[in-house]
Amino acid sequence: MSGDQVTDRPSWHEYFMGITNLVAQRATCTRRKVGAVLVKDKRILCSGYNGAPADITHCRITGCLREQLNVPSGEKHELCRGVHAEQNAIIQAAYHGIPVAGSALYCTNQPCSICAKMIINAGITTVYFQEGYDDLMTVQMFGESGVELIKLDF
Repeated sequence: MSGDQVTDRPSWHEYFMGITNLVAQRATCTRRKVGAVLVKDKRILCSGYNGAPADITHCRITGCLREQLNVPSGEKHELCRGVHAEQNAIIQAAYHGIPVAGSALYCTNQPCSICAKMIINAGITTVYFQEGYDDLMTVQMFGESGVELIKLDF
């Protein structure tokens, strides 16, 4: 029996999003656990989750700067000690010399506009996500740049 005829296996989207959700469990952010996985030709290139940079004390210990300053979700992204999951996936790929142009990004959440800019400039062509994020600029920039933004419902 060929692999295409097996029906008890997860689809590729279910498989990669399942891994993305597992990656999110490593997040050290106290507000939201986000995971991201870069995929090309049905192969995982790199992953990332949100949290403080390497060798920096986690927000779970220091407390959330955004909560301390009463910063609403979706505003003033620079007022955060954490690196977003999408950013970490792209950074890890660059760190290890892995080209990501032409890849797809699986995310637990729709990327913010800062991550959208990085995704566009990295040459990522498609973003699959599970949960929305209130950032209209992301939708506008992806539409203008040709990056596909696809919500997966399982």
